[in-house]
Formats: sequence, C-alpha cells, structure tokens
Amino acid sequence: MCGRYVNVSKIEAVERRFQVRSDHPEMYRIHVNIGPGSKAPVITQEHPELLQFYTFGLTPSWSKKRMYLFNARSEGDHNPENDRRYTGARGIISKPSFRSAIRSRRCLVVADAFIEGPEKEKLEKPYLVYLKDGKRPFAFAGIYEEWTDKETGEIIPGFSIITTVANEVTHKIGHHRSPVILHPEQEKRWLDPALSLQEVTSMLAPYPGEEMNAYPIDKAIKNPRAEGIQLLQPTGQRIIPEYDYVFYEDLRLEGMGHTTARKRKLDEDQSKLI
Repeated sequence: MCGRYVNVSKIEAVERRFQVRSDHPEMYRIHVNIGPGSKAPVITQEHPELLQFYTFGLTPSWSKKRMYLFNARSEGDHNPENDRRYTGARGIISKPSFRSAIRSRRCLVVADAFIEGPEKEKLEKPYLVYLKDGKRPFAFAGIYEEWTDKETGEIIPGFSIITTVANEVTHKIGHHRSPVILHPEQEKRWLDPALSLQEVTSMLAPYPGEEMNAYPIDKAIKNPRAEGIQLLQPTGQRIIPEYDYVFYEDLRLEGMGHTTARKRKLDEDQSKLI
C-alpha cells in the first residue's frame, strides 16, 4: 500500500515543475505525513492547468456513506498473491469503485517521497522512499471522484493512488506493493482524455528500483498527527549504498523555506547528529 507520503517542495517549485497555477495557494503547506483524510495537491484531467486540493481517500459517487479508498490496485482482484512477476490483466478497469474514474477522472498526485514499512511490521518499522538524483517533486498515478453528502449537500472530491507490484526497493523493505510513479514524459498523457484504455493500463508498472532508494525513519511517523522535518531524519543505513546526498540532507541544506535564523538553528541542531 501507499498510505503515507510527503510534500516538502515550495509551491512555486510545484507550479514550475508541472506548469500549473494553484487555485487556492493558501491551502498549500509543507506536509511530511500526508495520510488518508488529509487535503493534498492534485492535478486533474478536468483542469490540467490547476493545482487543486482534494481529500486523500476516494469515495465512489454511488456510495451511501463516506469512504476513504486511498489506494487502488492496478490488478484489481487478480494477482492476490502479489507476485512481482505478474503481467496479466489490469482488473482496476472492472472494479465498481474505480472503473469509471480510471477511464475519465485520472489525476497526478504531487509528492516528494513516500513512507512505507514491511508487510508485517508496517509503520512500526517505517522507511522514507525517494527518487535518486533529486528527482522531486514527482507524480503518482491517481484517480479521483466527487461524492455528495446527501445530508448536507456538500460535494467532497477525493483521490486514490494506484498501486502495483513491488519493485526492488519496496521488496527489500519487505513490502508487497509499490505506488505507480509516472515518468515526466507520461504525465501529460495520463491526463489526456483521448488516451485509450490499453494505453492507460500500460503505464501501471512499477517504477525502476535502481532509480529509487530508501532509509529507515522513526516510527513516530505512524501517528497521523505527527509533523515536522525531524520525522524524516535517517535512523539507519540506506537500502542501497549511495555516495551523494540523501533526501533528508538535501532538505536540510535547502532550509525547507525556513527563515535564516530558523535554518541556522536547524543546522546547529543537526550538526550534533552528523
């Protein structure tokens, strides 16, 4: 699954990277622990020029009650054993909760990294997973839906991140799934309403493991209300050895948009840990 992820890029960097403008820039914030129920930035098929803010957790339009379907399996009910070698049918196209959205309500889910743990320990043993070479922000392949609360009349837009089988990195963590991360050249195509269903499902593959890495972080991240850059600090070695900056060090050097005084204090605090 992919139930927690990270947004730490400044909004200007997101707008520049995806060539969009924000409809409500005041809603954007640095968020290192996005989980189901959180409002988070997406770029939709309907408005590809806008950065919008939807709830992480989709509720099908036909549902009588609120749901938070935060992940959508690309295989649907196929591949129940989560075989990494699976290349068969993409059952998402026939799942009642997702079959309409995968055809006409696709979105880009903006992220800088995601958080995953082993299948058994889950977030008791979390890892921060990121793309190498500073490739961030990036986009998960997502789908969205609007649900209307019959009692209040409120329209609630929500989204799910599509998942697929594990790649090398999530497999080494001990997890059986990985989120679908789109390559930059796939992003506009993902939002193209004219794209055939066959072309859509062809993108639902694991991101190359050799282009990713991960390191362990404190299990305090499992508290959905926990926040702060310190949650992303490494507590151990990376899954794959590297010799350049890791995600947390890169963020620390950028200052996360802090004032000079705050950045100086952060540097002083972290110097005691390095």
